[in-house]
Amino acid sequence: MAPVTPTLRFEKSLYRSGVTSIVAVDEVGRGALAGPVAVGMVVIDTAVKRIPVGLRDSKLLAEPAREAIEPFCRKWVLHHAVGMASAAEVDSLGIMRCLGLAGARALALLEEGGAEIRESTLILDGNYDYLNPALMRPANVVTRIKADRDCASVAAASVIAKVARDRLMIQHDTEFPGYGWASNKGYSSREHFDAISELGPSALHRLTWLRDAATLPIPI
Repeated sequence: MAPVTPTLRFEKSLYRSGVTSIVAVDEVGRGALAGPVAVGMVVIDTAVKRIPVGLRDSKLLAEPAREAIEPFCRKWVLHHAVGMASAAEVDSLGIMRCLGLAGARALALLEEGGAEIRESTLILDGNYDYLNPALMRPANVVTRIKADRDCASVAAASVIAKVARDRLMIQHDTEFPGYGWASNKGYSSREHFDAISELGPSALHRLTWLRDAATLPIPI
C-alpha cells in the first residue's frame, strides 16, 4: 500500500470555521530508550502555499528523504521550533509530563522568534492533550488521530522535529561512543541492547525505561 499523502483539508476546514492561524504539533522520540523526547511545532496561516513535494509523516520517510525535505518544510511555514525534554527529565517526571514540557518549550521558542500565536488553534497529533497541563495560559488545542499522516502542517512539524532530534543523537555518538546512536538514534535494537549490557547505561539513557526492559540486567 502506498504511503498516504498529507493534505491541507483539515487545516482548511478550520479556516472556514474562522481560524486564521494554526500551530501544528507532533512529537518524536517518545518510545526511545535514550535521548530526549522532542516536540516540533510549525505555524501556518490562511495564505499557506502548496505543500512541499514528497512531504510525509517522518516515520514514513527514510532518513535521506527526511534530510532532503526538511529545509523545504522550514521554508514552507511561517515559523518553526523544536522543544525537548531530557532523558533525566523523563526519568523524573514521566513521559507525558515531559511531552507537555517539551511542547511548552517549543511554544516559548516560537514566541521568542516573533510568532503571534496567542489566538492560534493548535492541531495536536493523537487523542490526548498533553500540552495544556504544562502551560501557564490555556491554548485552543484540537487533537486528531493520525494527524501526522493526514495533515500536511503536522507532517512538516514531524519532519522538522525528527531531523533535529536525529542530528542531536548523531552528535552524541562521539560523546558517548559504543551505543550506535548514529544508526539507532536511541531506539531499541539488538545492537543497542548488547551495548548497554557491555557498557552499562550512559547519561543519555532513560534509566526507568531500562529497568522495565526484562531482557536487560540493569540493577534497580
